[in-house]
Amino acid sequence: MEEFNKDLPVMIVGLGNPGPAYRHTRHNFGFLALDELADELNIQVKRLKFKAMIGEGRFNDNKVVLVKPMTFMNKSGQAVAPLLRYFKLPLSNLLVIHDDLDLPLGTLRLRPSGGTSGQRGMASIIAHLGTQEFPRMRLGIGRPPGQMDPVDYVLKNFLPSENELLAIVLRTAVEASQNFINEGLTQTMNKYNGEVS
Repeated sequence: MEEFNKDLPVMIVGLGNPGPAYRHTRHNFGFLALDELADELNIQVKRLKFKAMIGEGRFNDNKVVLVKPMTFMNKSGQAVAPLLRYFKLPLSNLLVIHDDLDLPLGTLRLRPSGGTSGQRGMASIIAHLGTQEFPRMRLGIGRPPGQMDPVDYVLKNFLPSENELLAIVLRTAVEASQNFINEGLTQTMNKYNGEVS
């Protein structure tokens, strides 16, 4: 993967499913984090381009593109790949934020590459980019209880008892995203990987 380029924009993608029915589900953790980041940076994510809602703005001296694919989760790559080409960005300037079943709620992990962990949005992005060598932020949602099917579990809303921890994770995700915009992945991993509670 190329070095992070401070002279080029940073694209941050939050994964989720469009529509109010999915808004507070576990699978929409990426959308929730992106919404918080957009509020913090005062960027309106309202322009439709390449099957995604996007917003452009600045953080410090850096240009930022925020992206929410509108394709539904398992086709996220149809939005991300053309946007990356359109803005002519290296993979090192891309950050994808997504939910992760393999990490407990309250865990945030940044990685420079990796597989899908069964996350279909990530599988679609990897397929469309032709590589898994790009930065991602994994937000833990934990494993389903009992015998619940993971497909059903990720479409359940967060529990009221989880709201406090959820807010802490989202706050940390915003801070880590801002750090990524300024410094790139390596420094952000060193500072933010691990438990947030």
